[in-house]
Amino acid sequence: MKFLHLSKVYDGTYLKNYELTYYNKAGEEKKYEMVSRRDIENERDLGKHTSGVSIVAIKDDKMILLKEFRMAVNKKIYNLVAGMLEEGETIEQCIERELYEETGLHIVSIIDILPPSFSAVAISDVKTNIVFAKVDGEIRDHTSSNEEIEAAFYCREQLKVLLQTEPFSSRAQMAAYLFLHSHRLEE
Repeated sequence: MKFLHLSKVYDGTYLKNYELTYYNKAGEEKKYEMVSRRDIENERDLGKHTSGVSIVAIKDDKMILLKEFRMAVNKKIYNLVAGMLEEGETIEQCIERELYEETGLHIVSIIDILPPSFSAVAISDVKTNIVFAKVDGEIRDHTSSNEEIEAAFYCREQLKVLLQTEPFSSRAQMAAYLFLHSHRLEE
């Protein structure tokens, strides 16, 4: 594939739509639609910036999951604590803020921050860091009126049932599955 050019199709408040043009391997033009959270000037800007974090939060051998209403699918799904980096904010500050805003919990220790990975590579250049952290405190609702979030602690037996019966985001599903089958995060 050879990149030819891009053009902005729509400039929304949070998402920008682009049409990318490539030569495919047969030498024919291929048009591709994608969205980004940032303005893209040229091909070097694609996938360049990290947008936020997704947090695998653990307390007392339980995993924290959010059951939240997601407008794009018009239903509640299980998800990780997650959010976008604010201007001038470090990843660690974003982790603390998002965890507190969505659950009322505080970081005890960060186990690991993985390098940024693409969140929805088929349609977007958005990248986030996956964070593994031990947390403490009591769950409290600090969300805005635009969010419908129920945070809760889940033991492995509860996760086993949820994974078979409830809708998940793909990252939360994978994290819950790995937590269910691994005690590594509790070391």
